Amino acid sequence: MTRIPSHTIEDAPEAARGLLAEMTQFSPTGRLLSMHAQMAHSPAVLEAYTSIRRATDHHGTLDQRLRTGLMLATAAAAGSEYALAIITLLARRSGWQPEQIAALRSGAEVGEPRADALITVVREAAASSGRVSDAAWDRAVTAGCTDGDLAEAFAYLGLTVFTAYFLNYAGTELDVPAGSEGSPEMSTAAWQGAG
Repeated sequence: MTRIPSHTIEDAPEAARGLLAEMTQFSPTGRLLSMHAQMAHSPAVLEAYTSIRRATDHHGTLDQRLRTGLMLATAAAAGSEYALAIITLLARRSGWQPEQIAALRSGAEVGEPRADALITVVREAAASSGRVSDAAWDRAVTAGCTDGDLAEAFAYLGLTVFTAYFLNYAGTELDVPAGSEGSPEMSTAAWQGAG
């Protein structure tokens, strides 16, 4: 059950209106998503969310497919049905195969050594309040992950945890038909980037 009602652009606090208008440009439905409309109650929350999104979009160097893999593994650990539904859709659209998506959601490996190593780091961090074992970290380095890759992976962990926790906290109801035929197209930018 939704705990925080949704704002419209017109009735949102003044400081949130511009950000909400921006969110409609990236919405898969052409209207505000419930999570954005709920975040608008606190312009600080909406600004924090959009700031992380912008940072990953403007400065991220990991490819889009790996980004969605990191986010899906994190969403599975965070336990948000809304985040899992949307990021599963994004993972499919960014090139993950159905069996790989199932692996990302369940904690199994996807069969790509570098991706598996980096995803393992993020999974451990998501499940352990940011803590990662030396073995997982060393495996990622051995698989070719740079210091930059390992640092950037934290941004997708942070974005997903921030969003998933808010969705759980606010009791946000899913308002995007994820995975159904005829569902509106949703670019990865709708969840993670642009702006």
